[in-house]
Amino acid sequence: MQPLAEPITKLIDAFSQLPGIGPKTASRLTYFLLRSDESIALNLAQALQELKANTLFCSVCFNIADRDPCAICADPQRDHALICIVEEPLDVQAIERTREYHGVYHVLHGAISPVEGVGPDDLKIAELLARIQASSTGAEGEGRVPIREVLLATNPNLEGEATAMYIARLIKPLGIRVTRLARGLPMGGDLEYADEVTLGRALAGRSEI
Repeated sequence: MQPLAEPITKLIDAFSQLPGIGPKTASRLTYFLLRSDESIALNLAQALQELKANTLFCSVCFNIADRDPCAICADPQRDHALICIVEEPLDVQAIERTREYHGVYHVLHGAISPVEGVGPDDLKIAELLARIQASSTGAEGEGRVPIREVLLATNPNLEGEATAMYIARLIKPLGIRVTRLARGLPMGGDLEYADEVTLGRALAGRSEI
């Protein structure tokens, strides 16, 4: 069998490293770009470069943004006394699509999973506690608002539940109301795949834990 040209092999290998893309899909994508107009490949290459060069993590909520603080954290119309805790940046987008939530966020970048070797120190939990403490000790002139409620919106699976309970145990002694999304979400599902109606009802029916 004639070996593939090195540029083709390199791109197939690069696509194969992406989640959900196997060797066959990687090959199809590669040959599509090879046969398509040159502008498509160049636009893709430019978009990938700008993705890494022009994005960062918000220093307040750790969501992915193009500025610091992000647009949500910098918005004075949001309720900064209400923080929604999510696992991933995609979860922020899922909740925003419901238009039912008007507080701010804190992105953990994962969930506690002993099987995968992910512990509390691997998540943005320490940063969350520091954020809560800073909100209660900052001067009023600094624009800091004491946190009134923490809404735990981790995924409704074993890892998400364990993460929510761990955070709740840390925050409840601080005298802050801790709530959890109502069980309108399917057990074992991921937040990013929930439809707007289901997620909106879960937000509206959140309960104390």
